[in-house]
Amino acid sequence: MYLNPGLVWHSTHLCLCSQLGWPLHEGDDFHPRENVDKMARGEPLTDQDRLPWLLKLHDVIQRERSSGGDAIMVCSALRRLYRQVLLFGSEALTYSSDTAGLHMCSLPGVWFLFLYGTYDLIHARMVARRGHFMQPGLLRSQFDVLEPPAEEEKALLLDIRRSTDDICREIQEHLRQLS
Repeated sequence: MYLNPGLVWHSTHLCLCSQLGWPLHEGDDFHPRENVDKMARGEPLTDQDRLPWLLKLHDVIQRERSSGGDAIMVCSALRRLYRQVLLFGSEALTYSSDTAGLHMCSLPGVWFLFLYGTYDLIHARMVARRGHFMQPGLLRSQFDVLEPPAEEEKALLLDIRRSTDDICREIQEHLRQLS
């Protein structure tokens, strides 16, 4: 199971799913209507808005893990707490204000991919895309709350200036090294 906590690029994930034969779970498909409407109006989501969504995604991850299958989950898990909720569900909230809980960084069989780029590059790509409810004007709010994965989170960092094929090859090499 791979999770993407950054601002995602659909072609990379489609390429990867196609090459690996893994199902793709698009996090945006799990947002409640209220969140979609709010983003469509150009209003940033709050932690309170995101929590039910993150818990749904956690359930999907748990279902995939319990089935023994591999999958890719695509979502903007911008903060460390969001990534912890994806991994550990509501249990992560118990530790969110407790520094002792920060040891919960990873889960066997689940890895994060962090696709990163400059504000200008990502904004240009958002402006060029069509049919998505998230307005490009919301990008600044995402950069404002972004907490790139720490080393102990063991995320694979991927620069989006590279080609989709290059990124997919690096991910596949990463998978080979893990097995």
